[in-house]
Amino acid sequence: MINPKLSLWRHRRLRLIVGQLIVLILATVVVAILWGNLHRNLQQLGIQLGFNFLRQQASFDIGETVISYAPTDTYSYALWVGLINSLRVAVLGIVLTTIVGISAGIARLSDNWLVRNMAMVYVEIFRNTPLLLQLLFWYFAVFLGFPQRENKISLWGFVGLSQDGIELPWFTLSPEFSTLLLGLTFFTGAFIAEIVRGGIQAVPKGQWEAARSLGLKPGLVMRLVIFPQALRVIIPPLTSQYLNLTKNSSLAIAIGYPDVYFVASTTFNQTGRAVEVMLLIILTYLTLSLTISVIMNLFNRQVQIKEK
Repeated sequence: MINPKLSLWRHRRLRLIVGQLIVLILATVVVAILWGNLHRNLQQLGIQLGFNFLRQQASFDIGETVISYAPTDTYSYALWVGLINSLRVAVLGIVLTTIVGISAGIARLSDNWLVRNMAMVYVEIFRNTPLLLQLLFWYFAVFLGFPQRENKISLWGFVGLSQDGIELPWFTLSPEFSTLLLGLTFFTGAFIAEIVRGGIQAVPKGQWEAARSLGLKPGLVMRLVIFPQALRVIIPPLTSQYLNLTKNSSLAIAIGYPDVYFVASTTFNQTGRAVEVMLLIILTYLTLSLTISVIMNLFNRQVQIKEK
């Protein structure tokens, strides 16, 4: 006779549920212990947790803003200004790094020896040097090496380059913003290039041969047949690179660009509210990362093969 208890434990779904409950309980206990220790330590120091400081006057300037800001505004508004600066870099960075990465990845497979090797040199240099070092190079060696604004370098009468940054007909990009944007773009683009190259090579050779047999030109073969299939392999690791770009934007503090981490650091130094400020930063980057993940997962579902 089969023991009903043993039969019950052989049920895979039940084992999974029990396992998840155990993990949840352990995680709750760990968090409770850590929170208790934090609370006791803060009590010994005479510090109470709270976010009332966010309504106080910030009393510091933010060098670059998209929306209006004054030192008389509150800390919460200052953090909002910093968040907009971070989103500005993240959104433009994702767009530009996608263009650079896809272009370099396709170039890595080019039949042209010069194009193929130039792409390889770009990938190897930018992928194998620290991002912080690259940001410092862009800032001190490139932008601060440009002439003063009155002697700016003009490209095609459309783009101006000077120590004040990049000048376009409708707006000016500061050297700090330009440094961060270009640094993140070319650094992340090098990783995306290898992802794209691997995704394209994962498409069966028969797909190439079938497309060529129809008389399609190489450009159309890549655009209409190969690349859409490669997206199924490309998108999951591409999502990770988008997340890395967004989180790496916090290195803006090294070159003085006032992103949300920069503003949060100033807020912490003035208020001493380390725990509260760090919690806000964690929640901010967590929200940004989860938003990117959700969007990319939806896109990933669209390109997957629908089985009937």
